[in-house]
Amino acid sequence: MNKILVIGHLNPDTDSITSAISFSFLQNQLGKNTEAVALGECNEETLFALNYFKFDAPRIIDRASNDTKDVMLVDHNEFQQAVSDISELNILAVIDHHRIANFQTASPLYYRAEAVGCTQTIILKIFKENSIAIPKNIAGLMLSGIISDTLLFKSPTCTEEDVRAAKELSSIAEVDINSYGLDLLKAGTNLSNKTAEQLIHLDAKSFEVHGKKIVVSQVNAIDFSDILSRKNEILDVLNHTISESSLDLFVFVITNILEGDSKMISAGSLINECEKAFNTKFIDNEAFLKGVVSRKKQIIPSLMDALS
Repeated sequence: MNKILVIGHLNPDTDSITSAISFSFLQNQLGKNTEAVALGECNEETLFALNYFKFDAPRIIDRASNDTKDVMLVDHNEFQQAVSDISELNILAVIDHHRIANFQTASPLYYRAEAVGCTQTIILKIFKENSIAIPKNIAGLMLSGIISDTLLFKSPTCTEEDVRAAKELSSIAEVDINSYGLDLLKAGTNLSNKTAEQLIHLDAKSFEVHGKKIVVSQVNAIDFSDILSRKNEILDVLNHTISESSLDLFVFVITNILEGDSKMISAGSLINECEKAFNTKFIDNEAFLKGVVSRKKQIIPSLMDALS
């Protein structure tokens, strides 16, 4: 039986990695031969979850066609966020909770997209629809994805379905949502050992809006000052990346997980449009965004409106 690779997006976050693992486990229980793989190193938050529930990090790949022609995508659909040879592959399934853009296939596929806060909330439904029991450690990873993507239910992307799913999974995993959740999120704020280049690419997603190339990167923190003390260094890397990759805008967002606000460092030719998007003024390329925590629901839609 040919192997199928289950793949999350570039610069993987906790939902991307854990969804690949849980969906691969589910597919194997249904008789498929799958392997969860990653398109980059796991961040500190994800490593905390993997270590807590005793999983190895998935194998990292650059191309999938070295292993297989068949893939399943989780937590993304846009080709610029996918494995480099995605256009050469047969996409069998997509499980996602983002907008659908820049996506097409030659053959029919299983596509499941729902407006919830986390891919794992959808995967839990598929487990139940197929009457597949969820092991304790898999449930723990699934819970970790929901906590991460919803910022422990503080994000505006969070739905009642996510909350119910998290409660169900925490019962199976036998962990307390709040205490484990805070430990998980705090683990992701340990960024002191990262270079400026690593920081801006830890969780960066590329978009194309009306022909404009944009990257929005986001990191979590419990204090803005640690990262902002390196702002000049970060700006140098942003400008270098913009020049090297012919970008129109690079937005670097620092989200305070305790206060539920963000600070944004922006660079590129569209900085005026960025000011318009968030009704703010950038002072030395920096702006404060009250109550903004979600890239998917608050940042990307605002940028799209400003560029339309």
